[in-house]
Amino acid sequence: MLIFSVFKTLTDQTVIVELKNDLLITGVLKSVDQFLNIRLDNIQISDEVRHPHMIAVKNCFIRGSVVRYVQIPADAVDTQLLEDATRRGSRFCYKRCPKFPD
Repeated sequence: MLIFSVFKTLTDQTVIVELKNDLLITGVLKSVDQFLNIRLDNIQISDEVRHPHMIAVKNCFIRGSVVRYVQIPADAVDTQLLEDATRRGSRFCYKRCPKFPD
């Protein structure tokens, strides 16, 4: 849920989504759901020669399972908040997860 929370804070930010078929889509993040499905507006395609059918598309819905990477602006992420949430999550797991023998 941590990654989902990060993406929810990036609404209306410009992001670059790289798909598993090597297509790069730049656009404004409008929504994301718990499956990390992404809706982008005002999209631009990096390689219009390889994907001419995408030139006329202005917004799109991307299924989370086809996403390879999402590049987000560095200044849009609160790293301190992310580090704190990660620590809280690891502390929770430390108390609840079974101990493995050495």
